[in-house]
Amino acid sequence: MLGVVRLIRSIRGSAAGDAARQVGDVSVPAAVLRRLLAGLGTTLDEPTTCAELTRAVSGHFHCPAAVLRLDGAAVTGYEAIAGDADVLPDAHWAAAVAHDMARPSPGGRPPPRAAHLSVGRARPALCVPLANGEHRYGVLVCAREGAPFAAVEADLLALLAECAASHIGHAREYAGVSRTAGDLQRALRAEPGRPHPNLDVAIRYLPAGKRAVVGGDWCETVRLHFGRTLLVVGDVMGHGVEAAVDMASYRSDLRSLAAADLPPHRILRRLDDIAAREPDRRPATCLVARVDPVRGRVTLSGAGHLPPVVVGGDGRTSPLPVPVGPPLGTGIGGYEPATHDLDETQTLLMFTDGLVERRGEDIDVSLDRLARIRFSPGVGLDDVLETVLARLGALHAEDDVAVLAARPRYTGAR
Repeated sequence: MLGVVRLIRSIRGSAAGDAARQVGDVSVPAAVLRRLLAGLGTTLDEPTTCAELTRAVSGHFHCPAAVLRLDGAAVTGYEAIAGDADVLPDAHWAAAVAHDMARPSPGGRPPPRAAHLSVGRARPALCVPLANGEHRYGVLVCAREGAPFAAVEADLLALLAECAASHIGHAREYAGVSRTAGDLQRALRAEPGRPHPNLDVAIRYLPAGKRAVVGGDWCETVRLHFGRTLLVVGDVMGHGVEAAVDMASYRSDLRSLAAADLPPHRILRRLDDIAAREPDRRPATCLVARVDPVRGRVTLSGAGHLPPVVVGGDGRTSPLPVPVGPPLGTGIGGYEPATHDLDETQTLLMFTDGLVERRGEDIDVSLDRLARIRFSPGVGLDDVLETVLARLGALHAEDDVAVLAARPRYTGAR
């Protein structure tokens, strides 16, 4: 980075206007240096940085330019080509030069800043290493008709390549961290259990943000005795990996409590007690429903969570009243159950607030928008979810969205 440091110092020390500054062996107007430097590394994306570099080189030197990237021992073909690709030297030839430039120099000498290639008398070319310290990321290749590149041009190209290499290094580090975060999120995103065959269930989960894989919203299904199934939707405060870690804790605790076959309000009471004893755990809302298709009933209890809705056999949507207690983690308790009829013509829809809440809108208005949705009689569960997500604009929601649809299946047992 010594060349880039000299470049920055030169720019900072320049007078107003386009006075020429000496940077190493390069005499170039300070305004030009500022423009070239400002156009590199505008994102943490390696291909974008390579494209910015070749565009800057092609525009300033009026010649085609491309990048050959090193990925371990492999060398890619030409990428981020700017200008006429036919003028560039053969990619295999340039790749051999890239390998030679990536080898440690004997005696610890610094690597060459540029390598000239003879590509016919009319097409001189130049390979410049994309290097930052000991890290080698590839080479910048440029060529043109006529006169070969002068030493001052090679030095300026080396400065630009060195600056771009620094940004490429940051981009690769960021990509590595993003992969690690993605792996962690996928590990936290456990699939819900399978319900009994007498209950059809469909689930959709949409994390907030383009890069997120999992957040604080979750759905769960747990088989219970006598053909019953426990359905749960929860929402941990916050987003991203931090919320997902607490979500995994709530989910694990829930599965343990479900094994004891407790009613929904007692499950919430126990979850609240556990969370309250852990001061670092984030609060969460939760809705628990125990569906009994044999008896045609559903028993629910809520902890600071929005109530579910039911889609009737006529396709109309209506809210299902549920007593609401405080969010989990407060230690207050006070959860109560409510039991309603639920038969094979009805669909229970449970969801997190990201499905309906919109910035600046009263929650009653949001819930009313959901209640106005009409469905065709006998519509499938997947169609129910897709319709709800589309009509409520959930694909562009600012919060995580989790939604679960369940419908008892007629078995002739009643």
